[in-house]
Amino acid sequence: MNAHNLQQFNRIFNRVNQRAVPALASILMACALALPCLAQASAQDQFKAFVTGTKSAKGEFTQQSVHSDATAKSGASAKAPKVSSGTFMFARPGQFIWIYQKPYEQTLQSDGTQLYIYDKDLNQVTTKKLGSALGSSPAAILFGSNDLEKNFTLTEDGTKDGVEWLVATPKAKDTSFDHIRIGLRNNMPEAMELTDSFGQTSALTFTKFEKNPAMAADQFKFVMPKGADLFQQ
Repeated sequence: MNAHNLQQFNRIFNRVNQRAVPALASILMACALALPCLAQASAQDQFKAFVTGTKSAKGEFTQQSVHSDATAKSGASAKAPKVSSGTFMFARPGQFIWIYQKPYEQTLQSDGTQLYIYDKDLNQVTTKKLGSALGSSPAAILFGSNDLEKNFTLTEDGTKDGVEWLVATPKAKDTSFDHIRIGLRNNMPEAMELTDSFGQTSALTFTKFEKNPAMAADQFKFVMPKGADLFQQ
């Protein structure tokens, strides 16, 4: 029992008549001892539970670009944040479909080996090897394998509005981003903030997050859109 809970128990216990039934004191002691158990799990514990317990998922997202502090200090005219939204699904490791529906349609899809980027307006597909780049990229947080601590240093970042925050800093020095903040509640991610080396931040919020849904065996097989131009990188 910590000092706070002990003081709380003493205040309650002092109100009880000394001739009260002994069982009442036992009940009060049990309640005081149980209080620490009500605390929410840490961000790291929730994150580990998410990674190990979530083999696949689907849901919706909203993404917003946030201006850097440097831009604000420079006196540059403020621009309205860029907001996009869409849906996602993934199956570990490395299979995913990330669809931007607004303001324009674009699909990022991986079968675990190849990454496909489809721009509907241009009717154009760009493909590249997924390779080992996924391991130290932001995508690894949701889509990668379970050995994330091999590529990221994880640190607690406090609690806000019931959401536990975690900072993931890449161990590799050649990444295009500085760190990722992950907000978790009930062992599931509710938000992510990706900050690049220039201080620009992309903030994502997740809704309708469904854990381990049934998926078809060929769910992540990319089908080339009719008439689309193909470019390989």
